[in-house]
Amino acid sequence: MTYTADKPSTAPSPEELRARIPGWGVDLDPRDRPAVPRLQRELDTDAPWVAPERQPERWPRERSIEHLMLPPVFGTTCPPKGLSGVIRRFSYARYSEGRAAHWLLLLAADRVDAVESHFATLLTGRPDNPITQTGIRSELTHHGFRSRFGTKRADVVHQGLDPFIVGGPWLIAAGALALSGRAIARRVRRR
Repeated sequence: MTYTADKPSTAPSPEELRARIPGWGVDLDPRDRPAVPRLQRELDTDAPWVAPERQPERWPRERSIEHLMLPPVFGTTCPPKGLSGVIRRFSYARYSEGRAAHWLLLLAADRVDAVESHFATLLTGRPDNPITQTGIRSELTHHGFRSRFGTKRADVVHQGLDPFIVGGPWLIAAGALALSGRAIARRVRRR
């Protein structure tokens, strides 16, 4: 039957479909469905427990609003902290995982966490070293420039943006630190 813009007069009955299409409707009867044993609550297993022992929740964890509770075991390596944690908690408490706002807020929280981490390293007195940790030194000592020409490397296209992406946050942080230092110095002089 070819496709036409007109709606067919009647939909075929299940019997007609079963006669015309081999295997149509094989999963209508729950006894024939392969997933039905997994859907039943009473499973015949040799496990010594009904549900596994739950991992203790030491602090409130973020969880999707679609889920009633956390799984029995979950990760605890990076608990949400600071402003990024507030953004993550808001995203999980307010929006479903099917909404773009949920994921955009989580992306924003990741960026905020990166900025928070940079400021935390500045406050420790041992800030990150952008020269060695971004690979700039290895570009100069391990044939970085020579390997870019005459090849079809994907990173050649965006290498002009790399100094701004890598150095930009450091320049902004240094500028903010200089401005705040000047403001503090002015207040001290006025007194």
